[in-house]
Amino acid sequence: MSKNIKAVPTADYNAVIDVARKYVDGLRIGSAEGVAEAFHQDAVMYGFTNGKLMGGPIENLYNFVKQNGKAPQIATHLDVLAITPTTAVVRVDMEQDAIGADYNDYLTLIKMDGDWQVIAKVYHQFDA
Repeated sequence: MSKNIKAVPTADYNAVIDVARKYVDGLRIGSAEGVAEAFHQDAVMYGFTNGKLMGGPIENLYNFVKQNGKAPQIATHLDVLAITPTTAVVRVDMEQDAIGADYNDYLTLIKMDGDWQVIAKVYHQFDA
């Protein structure tokens, strides 16, 4: 009979959600530095904004935040779609970002040295 062991503690689920909240909170106040707290320095992102591919290094996201400012009306719902002891995927259902757009973001996280960080963001922008 195989062992029935819980592989991922509840604390990791909470830590993953906390990282996603750092991202959202940074967007809310228009702080690229706040957003950056959630991401690994070598993170990447890809998706379409207003029909134009925005992709490459995560600095593109920081530039978007700097250019468009805060999003005080932002509303989000966070779901952990998958988690292992070292990886996780979070869906961020988002309405009313800084440009008034709605999105689904998919954040891929990795746990390194005991800390969770986003290493990739892929997103879909919905039509207004």
